[in-house]
Amino acid sequence: MLFAEQIFSIFGFPITNAMLSSWVAVLVIVVFAWIVRRKLAVVPTQIQQAFELVLEGGLGLCDQVTGDRSLSEKIFPISISVFFFILINNWLGLLPFGAFGVIREGAFVPFLRSGTADLNTTLALGIFTVIGANIFGIVTIGAWKVFNKYFNVLALRKMAKNARHEPTELIVQPIHFFVGIVEIVGEIAKIASLSFRLFGNVFAGEVLLAAMTALAAYIVPTPFMFLEILVGLIQAVIFAMLVTVYFSIAAHDHSDDTAHEQH
Repeated sequence: MLFAEQIFSIFGFPITNAMLSSWVAVLVIVVFAWIVRRKLAVVPTQIQQAFELVLEGGLGLCDQVTGDRSLSEKIFPISISVFFFILINNWLGLLPFGAFGVIREGAFVPFLRSGTADLNTTLALGIFTVIGANIFGIVTIGAWKVFNKYFNVLALRKMAKNARHEPTELIVQPIHFFVGIVEIVGEIAKIASLSFRLFGNVFAGEVLLAAMTALAAYIVPTPFMFLEILVGLIQAVIFAMLVTVYFSIAAHDHSDDTAHEQH
């Protein structure tokens, strides 16, 4: 099914199997974090060692994007949380819980389905990333600079001030202003790109596994299952890295670059 399927409702609010999977993913993250937090020790356990290895590796990747450890430490908690949420959602769809479900309108509806195979989930992740990046930019470099990035009032002011002495300003500064308008379109495009890329890859994997299982229920789907495990990991890494990139760009003061180029 292209759309997530309703399994029950709470006070008239429909609960889909993709939504339930997302709740399970959040619960798994909370429980795992609680267990790791309780088991923290000077001499690390195997779980703590594995978790520290993942964190160090992830923080190193974040440093390669930001080029600044202090900025990485601000962005990394967000990107690693998104990574685990997407990864668990991707893998939940591969577990054999699909055999459990309910019958609705004569059709079998599984309890769990990968949350990222539902466009609503990936769209929410894309909106969160873009809006969150802009909020992060406001906190980091200030609301005025973020506003001026999209509505370049300074460019219009420079044009009005310098047009008499520098006629070329009548051409250059309007271009700078409309570049900001293009940035708004770019932000909307980011949402579409993030959501459709993740949804398309995960949903295509579900369709592939369903087709292979329909052809031969045993042995044949196994290689494809391992392939989807790898794809789920790669997609989670890609999305988390894009979150890091967008947050890093939002924290960069582009007005300083423009002023430097003009000088």
